[in-house]
Amino acid sequence: MDFFHSHISSYSIKLVKDTLKSGFISEGKLVKRFEEELEKKLGLINPIALNGATSALHLSLVLAGVSQGDEVIIPAQTFVATGLAVLMQRAKPIFADILIDSGNIDPLSIKKKITKKTKAIIAVHWGGYPCDLKEINEIAKKNNLVVIEDGAHALGAMYRGKPIGSISRFTIFSFQAIKHLTTGDGGALCCFNKKDGDNAKVLRWFGIDRANSKPSILGERKYNINQLGFKYHMNDLAASLGLGNLEDLSKTIKRRQEIALRYRSSLNRVPGVKLLDYKDDRQSSFWLFTILVKKRNKFIKKLLSKNIPSSVVHLRIDHNKIFGGLTPNLFNQERFNQEQISIPIHDALTDQDVELIIKTIKSGW
Repeated sequence: MDFFHSHISSYSIKLVKDTLKSGFISEGKLVKRFEEELEKKLGLINPIALNGATSALHLSLVLAGVSQGDEVIIPAQTFVATGLAVLMQRAKPIFADILIDSGNIDPLSIKKKITKKTKAIIAVHWGGYPCDLKEINEIAKKNNLVVIEDGAHALGAMYRGKPIGSISRFTIFSFQAIKHLTTGDGGALCCFNKKDGDNAKVLRWFGIDRANSKPSILGERKYNINQLGFKYHMNDLAASLGLGNLEDLSKTIKRRQEIALRYRSSLNRVPGVKLLDYKDDRQSSFWLFTILVKKRNKFIKKLLSKNIPSSVVHLRIDHNKIFGGLTPNLFNQERFNQEQISIPIHDALTDQDVELIIKTIKSGW
């Protein structure tokens, strides 16, 4: 049994082969088609395909005008990329506390962290469960801040009837190998405003407007760069893999949700286990199924005795020296860090696998 699973559809293999045979593997028609399909099938707004979610995070901060000396409020319960992207703009990540019942950033803690230097808020949807976006966006509007949703775990999730990727000014997604939808490695930046989206397309390729810069008789494009750009574009090879896997996405997410329902109904009264919250106004994409457990090391060893993997996936990132060390008084974060563990949840799990996991946990540790 594996903790993660990379879903590769037969159709995606065919598309990749066709792309390789075509001889055109850099950014081209398939990238544009992938973006169109993400918008059409998932309801994402202005998705810009990129070579990674970290690139998407950095680009969102550039577009938000975050610069040296600014502060960006983020949770510590995330992957280091969330904080490193802030440092890439020579800004300072300010760590807010999380909600113990979800692992998501706490709106009340955000309020307490705002200063005159605050420029943006990054809301990480832990495990695919949407943050309290209504409250977060209200705080941002009142304080003239930009909201960036880190949806690396949350492709296919919904909040109050709207897809994650259609709500805040910026939302980023990851298409890394073990995510719901993989392009091998890749990501996307969704831009609520068309102007941001148009600018993102220019900045993802060195600041050159590829759509409006045609080659001259000399063989080079005519361009005059006026802003710092990056090599963040996706290529057609990655896009072909994404397009093929996109056909199966609804099925893979549905399977995850089915497994989560079984976990929630079977583990809700197990001594030593606390399930995380699940509100009716949102739907998780269940990239992870995180629980809080007592005697975590014993819990892990008990699962391993039945060849069942488990993982914290990410512990709080503010322990890293590059971020200045542990932030004091993040009381929920501290408890979450000590008790959180995730159990397998993906479309390759069989019903027998799920039953074994449930039975093993219910037997105690």
